[in-house]
Amino acid sequence: MTTTLDHAPGYRARRTLPLRVEAVRQLRRRRTMVIAGVLSALPFIVLLAFQIGGTPSRPDRTTFVDLATASGPNFAATMLFMGTGFLLVIPVALFCGDTVASEASWSSLRYLLAAPVPRARLLARKFTVGLAFSAAAIVLLPLLGLAVGTAAYGWGDLKLPTGASLPASVALPRLAIAVAFILLSELVIAALAFWLSTATDAPLGAVGGAVFISIITGVLDAVTALGGLREWLPAHWQYAWADALQPQLEWGGMLQGVSLSVSYAIVLLALAFRGFARKDVVS
Repeated sequence: MTTTLDHAPGYRARRTLPLRVEAVRQLRRRRTMVIAGVLSALPFIVLLAFQIGGTPSRPDRTTFVDLATASGPNFAATMLFMGTGFLLVIPVALFCGDTVASEASWSSLRYLLAAPVPRARLLARKFTVGLAFSAAAIVLLPLLGLAVGTAAYGWGDLKLPTGASLPASVALPRLAIAVAFILLSELVIAALAFWLSTATDAPLGAVGGAVFISIITGVLDAVTALGGLREWLPAHWQYAWADALQPQLEWGGMLQGVSLSVSYAIVLLALAFRGFARKDVVS
């Protein structure tokens, strides 16, 4: 969309829609407050469940959940384990999938473009802010888990399902690596939700579509008959962050997962920018 404002005195495209303005707009949204409230409450809900039900145990195998009450770092690792696969997908899909489609549903998208905000800049700003809020949500869960777990179970070594343990001074950087991997692995969901957001005027369709596809890829990954084809599914690598919490740090699975996620994200973002540049915006 090109208007006479493009050539108006003092007009600078790079000054339109500052990140701060978009961030404040998104921060004030009710769904942002709801997501923050749910993620903040989850560690306390899990803590209450452990207080009522006691320390979990399984005779056949041990997981991070079974070791949640061992220390604060263990409780943080448990939050990551519980959030991976579905719980953390929701805020990512919501923050990135609701951003453009919601403007269209409110009939305010055309007014933003008439400002005039260049279309590519509009998408770049909205995706950047959506990704920043997604990162905050992903970091918030284990951070609160660490604080709540330390208050309840004390500060100590990170006990591993293998029977080994990591000193707390080593465990914290490893947990940071795990969180960084989860953020990068969710790029594909963020880009998918954002692409759908540019293609529809229904925010629920964009968010729900991204979550649905995430669930489908998780189901397909469980089909062992697919063999090596499962390695092309982002869901196949979603728990590779556990390699960071081993006595010997292993990068192989995490690098493959990040490479796949970033590759898919680049393609999906290219489709989003290309499609939106040619889209007839009437809402």
